[in-house]
Amino acid sequence: MRIALDAMGGDYAPGEIVRGALKAAEEFQVEIVLVGSREIIEKELKGNYAGGLVTVHHASEVIEMDEHPATAVRKKRDSSIVVSAGLVKQGAADAVISAGNTGAAMAASLFALGRIEGIERPAICAVLPTVKGSMILLDAGANVDCKPKHLHQFAVMGSVYAEKVLGRTNPRVALVNIGAEESKGNELTQTVYQMLKDTSGINFAGNIEGRELLLGDVDVAVCDGFVGNVLLKTVEGCALTLMGMIKKGLEPLAAEVGPEQIGSALGGIKQKLDYSHYGGAPLLGLNGVSIISHGSSNAQAIKNAVRVAKESVNNALVTAIADNIGLMTKGE
Repeated sequence: MRIALDAMGGDYAPGEIVRGALKAAEEFQVEIVLVGSREIIEKELKGNYAGGLVTVHHASEVIEMDEHPATAVRKKRDSSIVVSAGLVKQGAADAVISAGNTGAAMAASLFALGRIEGIERPAICAVLPTVKGSMILLDAGANVDCKPKHLHQFAVMGSVYAEKVLGRTNPRVALVNIGAEESKGNELTQTVYQMLKDTSGINFAGNIEGRELLLGDVDVAVCDGFVGNVLLKTVEGCALTLMGMIKKGLEPLAAEVGPEQIGSALGGIKQKLDYSHYGGAPLLGLNGVSIISHGSSNAQAIKNAVRVAKESVNNALVTAIADNIGLMTKGE
């Protein structure tokens, strides 16, 4: 398996990207193609190519975080994001990963790979921690304005991902809403509720409120990209805030039990709340595997993004979604 990795995208590129690639290549035994300035990347590699598993593909341009995604993708054809996605289109790679400009990564992947036939809107599928493990939320930001059929498709794609990649049996799918009752919500959510209720291939668990998301009672939560992105960033912000508050609250105990013991006790919680533990978010609905990583991804996050890409390819995620097209079109 060969994975194209945008080495120039992200707040800590290329250093953390390269280090993450080396860790992933050695741990998962996959080939990784680092795409970007050959000179800069090779300086970071310092002669370490993970036994030949890591190679460099030169790209002369970089799309910056503040550039308009579609315009940049059209103008910078030799940018690391565009070239990375192109390698998948050409069959030179099995998946693409980028921690760069999210809009550009989405646009480049869409232009290069296209959509699975029948899918109207690809969706970002983010993993969130829960008290019982984890769950997925989609759309997490790709589509801010959605029609009922789009959310219906998100639900089916999320269910397939939860089953095929996360290993959930008969995953429970819920619709993010302002109340649990069937009659709650706006016209969009009420319409989608009925569509999901009538779709026999989905284990529909009804509505779910924001306060219930992290209890772990469902495997998939569906919403439009505006709501999803707000929820995702709220969870990230709460995680950072809570860890800081807990750490500060335990400071008086440090003298009694020792800072190492406190650090050890907090370690497990911190790992569970840390976005880098979950890697990247797949862009579901494309005719290929594309992973969108957090802009502030460190080496650990990149390593785990490679894991997500590998699992998606190994479990034939694209084929599985395409095979469930019938569910997506039912009632639309």
